[in-house]
Amino acid sequence: MQSVVKSPGSQISVGLSPLRKFWQRFIGFLFPLETDTWLAVLRSGLGLQVIVYALFLRSDWHYLFASSGKGLVGREVGEAITAFDSPLIPRLGWLVAIGRNLNMSEEAVLTVAWVCLLSAGCLLLLGLFCRPAAIVAWFVHLCAAESGGLLAYGADAFMTTALFYLMLSPLPDRYSFDRWVTKAKPKNPQLLGFWRRVLQVHLCFVYFIGGLAKCLGNGWWDGSNLWRSLIRPPFNLVPPDLLVQFKYALPVLGISICLLEVSYPIFIWLKRTRFVWLVCILAMHAAIGLTMGLYLFALVMIIMNLAAFGVPSTGRRAQATSATTEQ
Repeated sequence: MQSVVKSPGSQISVGLSPLRKFWQRFIGFLFPLETDTWLAVLRSGLGLQVIVYALFLRSDWHYLFASSGKGLVGREVGEAITAFDSPLIPRLGWLVAIGRNLNMSEEAVLTVAWVCLLSAGCLLLLGLFCRPAAIVAWFVHLCAAESGGLLAYGADAFMTTALFYLMLSPLPDRYSFDRWVTKAKPKNPQLLGFWRRVLQVHLCFVYFIGGLAKCLGNGWWDGSNLWRSLIRPPFNLVPPDLLVQFKYALPVLGISICLLEVSYPIFIWLKRTRFVWLVCILAMHAAIGLTMGLYLFALVMIIMNLAAFGVPSTGRRAQATSATTEQ
């Protein structure tokens, strides 16, 4: 019998083949082939979110963001807190300073900022000037959220994050007016897949960390955190006597929320359980909005989940589109 002697080069190639396969799978995970349907959902949804945000704050805009002595708390307090974290974070004080050099009053600058925010939301909803509108919406909202300081909450953070992703995404999508006007070619399916994957991974981290933090405390296991959240003004929309009648359901709901969030990164990826988990997450946020009045928070989380996992993956269609574009 003849013995087969393998050369050192063949042994190295055999050793590298598992690493090569792992790298190919990793690249395939980061850059899956996608169409821009999910991007259309994110763009139009965030346009609606920005419009609702601007309309909700219309009557209190100057009252919230005016300087000390004119507003509720004073813009300088929130901006001082922001500047302590980093002096490079945008805030409305920057715009007021620019307006002062142009002989514009503080009230006029705040009015222009609100009009720009509302206009950017309308343009995003329609799909006109998508990239400039996304940049303006992100910048003005970030300024307002950072100047708000003590008044900002989770909805502002998620709005800023979602608008940031939208600003960097390969706009415009096929359902926007920009695509009809410019007749632009479809975007690279791998680039579309990359930005959707970033949004998906971000949501998985958010829900897992939030669910893990809830599991480590006992307030969610016995329902006491839910009770305190629902009876605390101004979130006490549900009558206390109704909560007392269903007090035994609060621990069940608390445990369900913990398990739903901490297992989100697992079951949202599995095709067999994705629809169920997505419906449960959407129902949870809808319930938060209706029972606590956190409509903006509920809306932005529903939009992000629908864009990330609500639109079915269309890898084959994206591959066909990519081939047609290359030809």
